[in-house]
Amino acid sequence: MNIEGIVLAAGFSSRTGKFKMEMLLAGKTLIERSVESLDKVCSKIIVVAGYKSERIKEILKSYEKVEVVFNKEFEKGMFSSVKVGISQIKTEKFFLLPGDIPFVKEKVFRKLLSKQGDIVIPVFQSRKGHPVLINSSLIIEILDESEDSNLKLFIDKKGFTTVEVQDEAILIDIDTEEDYLNYSPSVKCCFEL
Repeated sequence: MNIEGIVLAAGFSSRTGKFKMEMLLAGKTLIERSVESLDKVCSKIIVVAGYKSERIKEILKSYEKVEVVFNKEFEKGMFSSVKVGISQIKTEKFFLLPGDIPFVKEKVFRKLLSKQGDIVIPVFQSRKGHPVLINSSLIIEILDESEDSNLKLFIDKKGFTTVEVQDEAILIDIDTEEDYLNYSPSVKCCFEL
């Protein structure tokens, strides 16, 4: 199946205290790890940048499948980046992954693709995580959502299908310096699986 992916990487990283997309995890940046998790299942990966967009472009310049797009309204929050990303989609379905969720394995993406539904969400021990698989037929509706909405509200309104996965990585995001310190020492094993 021809499928595209969106990585959201436009935020200020305010809770981390430094630009987290360039923080290193086992020799590669956080944004590289997130992009590489999509690489084996996506024909194209759209990275939505905002804050420090030139740095994102520099980091990802050697990734052939990646197109970095700029969200000029990134200060409005993540939903504005979702809208910029989905407006670039050309395939029947697409994955949506926040750029600070770097540990998702290929088997999770493949399991989501095996499930029918307009919106498919992975679940680990009753907790919903990322990535989200969305049918492109919903793009117009998402774009029509008001600025004070968000993707969670839209998904809850439309309904969704869940897929149980045996991978806690769908829940692990790097939001703070503490998260980074907790996960970075043992991260090498995560990428060798």
